[in-house]
Amino acid sequence: MMYQVPHDNFYRLHHIRPRFKNDNENVLIYMANCLSNLTEMPSDQFKNAMNKAIKLFPGNASKTEKTINNWRTEISSFFGFIETDSIKKKSKPSNLALKLSLNQDLVEFFKYFLFYFQYPGGYLKPHEALDYINKGILFKPVSYIIKVLQEGEKITQGRFYIDKAEATHCIFNDLRVIRRNKRRKPKNTAHLIIHNRKQNLTYDWTGDVIRYAGDILDYMVVGDLLICHGNKFYLNNNNQEVITAFIKNETIFEDYLPLYQKKNLIINDIKLLNDAWFMFVNSKLDQEIFKTDLYKYLGIDPISYQDLVLESISDFHTKLEQGQEIKTKEIGDFGEGLVLGHEKMRIKLGNREDLLHLIQKIPTQFAVGYDIQSVELDETKRYIEVKTTISNKKINFFNFHLTPNEWSTAESLNDRYFVYRLAISKINRELHLIQDPVGLYKSNKIKMTPKDGVDIKFTEQYSRKEELLLWRD
Repeated sequence: MMYQVPHDNFYRLHHIRPRFKNDNENVLIYMANCLSNLTEMPSDQFKNAMNKAIKLFPGNASKTEKTINNWRTEISSFFGFIETDSIKKKSKPSNLALKLSLNQDLVEFFKYFLFYFQYPGGYLKPHEALDYINKGILFKPVSYIIKVLQEGEKITQGRFYIDKAEATHCIFNDLRVIRRNKRRKPKNTAHLIIHNRKQNLTYDWTGDVIRYAGDILDYMVVGDLLICHGNKFYLNNNNQEVITAFIKNETIFEDYLPLYQKKNLIINDIKLLNDAWFMFVNSKLDQEIFKTDLYKYLGIDPISYQDLVLESISDFHTKLEQGQEIKTKEIGDFGEGLVLGHEKMRIKLGNREDLLHLIQKIPTQFAVGYDIQSVELDETKRYIEVKTTISNKKINFFNFHLTPNEWSTAESLNDRYFVYRLAISKINRELHLIQDPVGLYKSNKIKMTPKDGVDIKFTEQYSRKEELLLWRD
């Protein structure tokens, strides 16, 4: 049976979704660096200067003007990179952009971004914000998610997780949670999630449905507030001081509050507050606790990490034994989480903990052709596509499929591109690294068959077997 929000309480929250064709780290830091070279100027000139910078980003030279404008809109409105004075018709780089350019700390940036993020906000079109306010919606998702996870840990007396479907249907799309008045308590939402699990209720996992809650959870991982194993999101309790700051966070955009009482609200009422919104999200950026501690970054205690990994593997095998369906994405996400930990441990063992913050899992929506951006000990980049199989039975391990986009990316990145072929069973975890698959094919060292992308067959001779490293702080 599928869980559904009652019709009268259903409302679908949404926000701008970046369509960058490269990873968020490179795009945001690149744009922050470009903006830091600009000063306040007439808004039209500022827009043109920003468009020129976007056009110079690798891969954008042939992009249409519409695509470039979309980039600018998403960077400026969603991430708050520009402050504009509509009366003087002047624009300038925001404090957030300047801080990111100065510190080069994307983890810190996402903490600030999430600290101020709320529904509604100035990133919405005015008519969308108007509808939110008319329906009484005022919601800060990050602090609420953290509270639900904490309540879940109290109830279960152990580690408690939430997945993207649960966050969507039990939180984001339910007016009983997202309205400003008579909001359902986080404890009750945790009880609801636990009840649904006990009843074996399912959820609609369609990508278009879960994408907005999924974005926020992914950004919370980038901001080091959550850790992700498979499709399960847990509190990063090693970052307790920051978690506490979010729990106590009652900061809202107060300029919206009078509008909830106003009769005959019109779109212009929203438009008049647009400049104030971007000043709001760029205020009070002086919290020392948001700076990234590289030695804690993604570092939960080893026992907890090992337990979560083993618990996830056990869950998969239980489903296999009971004949339950396991979604391909669920397996893929889990494998990517393991490889992310492997890469961080590889760099730590190489005594380059100063590089840990450069290892990032890339959100699926960026469609870059790889799953993880990693780094070598000499600081050159390593781009990793993860192919994972979990099975109780013997499998054909020495093959995998690459999409057309993945194959094209592999061709352009040459020996910087790796496929991590990972197989997990109850008794073994096997990892093979295939470096530069296109180069290996061209030199007749692996077999390639075109098939909606390519099917690859390889041998141990032209791959490198490594022990799967589990992250230890």
